[in-house]
Amino acid sequence: MAMSVDEEASTAILNRLRRAQGQLAGVIAMIEAGRDCKDVVTQLAAVSRALDRAGFKIVASGMRQCMAAADEDTPPMTEAELEKLFLALA
Repeated sequence: MAMSVDEEASTAILNRLRRAQGQLAGVIAMIEAGRDCKDVVTQLAAVSRALDRAGFKIVASGMRQCMAAADEDTPPMTEAELEKLFLALA
């Protein structure tokens, strides 16, 4: 059985992704309306932060599961796998 995002983290992750989705829609609307570049970049930075926060929450959930005792069917994540998760966010 593969590890998945725990229920507690899932709610926070989904909220952050929905926030990013709404912010991205705002960026698209700003570009279509010909808004000032500085305003667009500022809003795009907010989208990036929201996505980063969601990603970090996913990694934290995975780390928490790795630190907990793995059951017989789920081997613990290796250090290389954890490192790969972090690097994926860079």
